[in-house]
Amino acid sequence: MGCYDCCMKCLGGVPYCSLVATLLCFSGIALFCGCGHQALTETERLIETYFARNLQDYITLAYLIQYFQYVIYGLASFFFLYCIVLLAEGFYTTSAAKQTFGEFRSTLCGRCLSSTFILITYLLAVVWLLVFAFSALPVYFFYNMDSTCHTITVLTDTPASINQLCIDARQYGLLPWNAMPGKACGMTLSTVCKTREFRLTYNLYIATFAGAGITLLALLTYMVSTTYNFALLRYLGRKGIGTRC
Repeated sequence: MGCYDCCMKCLGGVPYCSLVATLLCFSGIALFCGCGHQALTETERLIETYFARNLQDYITLAYLIQYFQYVIYGLASFFFLYCIVLLAEGFYTTSAAKQTFGEFRSTLCGRCLSSTFILITYLLAVVWLLVFAFSALPVYFFYNMDSTCHTITVLTDTPASINQLCIDARQYGLLPWNAMPGKACGMTLSTVCKTREFRLTYNLYIATFAGAGITLLALLTYMVSTTYNFALLRYLGRKGIGTRC
């Protein structure tokens, strides 16, 4: 066998669907975890500086932010390991890999393992769909805040109207109702929107939302890949070339 034929045979054993899903998952989780962690830190700083004067008003929010940051650490580790496992499973169950590494023998354990991966991936996709929807909430909050600031800029000639334009963090559940001031109005709000912290936090949440979407796309791709692999295992098992563990 020549060098070209050998290279083509090696490339034929690559599970491209699982490989693409792994790259998507790594990039999505990196965006979601990295940007999300920093966005939570910047959010706490914004609330502390412009929306709350008393530590007791945002202490619960600070604890929640810290909790979510620890969850982010766990998510990054879990998805890194799970993507590696799914990629390895793709290498050994794709039809190209079977042709590359010799005669394939479908085992009962192999079919059970593939069905387990399908179930776990489906459950992860459903859970991550909720995470994807939840990550849109801070983007919505900062979008409303930015739109209000844009309106204030347009209405600079009418100060009375400007002072009626406010963003109340208490309405979004970020602060308790007795928090003071709890909201920013008029030119104070416009000043907040012009700060580096606001723009940075807004962009970080957009990147976090995009990362969640990329990760969801990766999980859907994994679902297609694992389902195909399982169907192939069942087909080969019915042809009488399967064995038990």
